[in-house]
Amino acid sequence: MTDRSGAPVVVGVDGSPTALDAVRVAAREAAARHRPLRVVHAFIWPLYAASHGPVPAAPPDAGLRQEAEKLVREAVDEARKVSAELAVTGHVVDGAAAPVLVRESRDGALLVLGHRGLGGFADLLVGSVAVHLSARADCPVLVVRGEPRADGPVVVGVDGSALSDEAIGFAFAEAAQRGTSLVAVHAWRYPRPAGPGDIVPLVYDAEELAAEEERVLAESLAGWTERYPEVPVRHRLVAATPARALVEESTNAQLTVVGAHGRGAFRGLLLGSVSHAVLHHARSPLAIVRHRRGGDAS
Repeated sequence: MTDRSGAPVVVGVDGSPTALDAVRVAAREAAARHRPLRVVHAFIWPLYAASHGPVPAAPPDAGLRQEAEKLVREAVDEARKVSAELAVTGHVVDGAAAPVLVRESRDGALLVLGHRGLGGFADLLVGSVAVHLSARADCPVLVVRGEPRADGPVVVGVDGSALSDEAIGFAFAEAAQRGTSLVAVHAWRYPRPAGPGDIVPLVYDAEELAAEEERVLAESLAGWTERYPEVPVRHRLVAATPARALVEESTNAQLTVVGAHGRGAFRGLLLGSVSHAVLHHARSPLAIVRHRRGGDAS
């Protein structure tokens, strides 16, 4: 799992119920990691040159900034209900939510978000800020839907890529920390091209293909099972699209983990089609792991 000594768990808040769900999850994650928790609210009004203090004759605590500071205090209080010993700080940071939280992620161990906040359209499955951060944050992003379940395995998507390996490491560490098992999901539909421009055969041996895909899965997990011998691991080899397989497995999971993109990603694409689909449809909290500059697995 990505690690920086002393780095906090960061949670973004906007006053929505989903943000408070995220605060409670972030507090548990910070306590389990023995890290501080940093509660951040992005205060956008200075960008519009709007007055954000109290209007004349209004109570001194009636301004926009005062309201922002109040919702941060409430979030900090909610976090302390989870763990009284947790070191929690609250911050109102001027700027729009997405760029503020991208900057926060550069010094964070984990960024926690509700799946959607106060903005956007009511029927969106995931808010635009969560999508943006999942693609651009410099640390793993945990997107929370409601109060997560305390039982069930950690599920991780495996495709044999380097970024998949980082997601696997994160998932093993989470499973060990939570004292639960890990389900490693590897899905395929047809033979994969070995490289750009390669022609996929029209006729192939299904049993031979399944054996090759099992080899990819086993080799991807080998080093991590040695590092975390206490974590029970179940291989899940599925002839289906990766997104469908992961969404189905997420039903009984306490956490689902994916890399930001894998083998099928176009060069320069920040969030792959599989991770994007799972972000919108997963039935558990979802961790999206991107390659972090200067980060080490731990």
